[in-house]
Amino acid sequence: MRVTALRRRVRNNPPLEQHDAPVVVARAPAGRIRRQLRGPDVSHRPQPDTRDRYRHHTTLTTRWMDNDIYGHVNNVQYYSYFDTVVNRYLIEAGALDIHLGEVIGLVVETHCNYFAPLSFPQPVEAGLRVAQVGRSSVRYEIGLFAPGEPLAAACGHFVHVYVDRATRRPAHLPQVLVQALNALQVDLSRPRP
Repeated sequence: MRVTALRRRVRNNPPLEQHDAPVVVARAPAGRIRRQLRGPDVSHRPQPDTRDRYRHHTTLTTRWMDNDIYGHVNNVQYYSYFDTVVNRYLIEAGALDIHLGEVIGLVVETHCNYFAPLSFPQPVEAGLRVAQVGRSSVRYEIGLFAPGEPLAAACGHFVHVYVDRATRRPAHLPQVLVQALNALQVDLSRPRP
């Protein structure tokens, strides 16, 4: 809608009734209005990663129940894949004892961007890296790929805060965990494809 047409519409509206909320019309530079009318700025949209941006790779098996009524993996299942990839790696690296370990990781943040559908019975190839390690927290980043595809179907992250199993108070990362995390760090300073 052109700016002049918008102003005319606002001017020609009948006066507000007492129960109507007031209309606030903010003035914006014409350039900003034109950009908003053209649509969102695509340069800020998340982009899928390539396989080489992940240090560790594993294959997950999709299940019949992962698909939704539309015939592709339901979005909530991606978070289950993330959790499986991270914890499988930590267990195999000897950095996580889910039954007797003194510290446990609690998820405090999670996010996913979806780029292409996945579906059962297709296997999912997962890439894993560590983006940040703190004294008691870790940001894991995961890419999920269809077999043979160069770009991720979904990219996401979650943050674990490691706490004492008994007290649930933040705990320093054990040395064995730090070593496993260091093996997952990737230099992401180079630009994306």
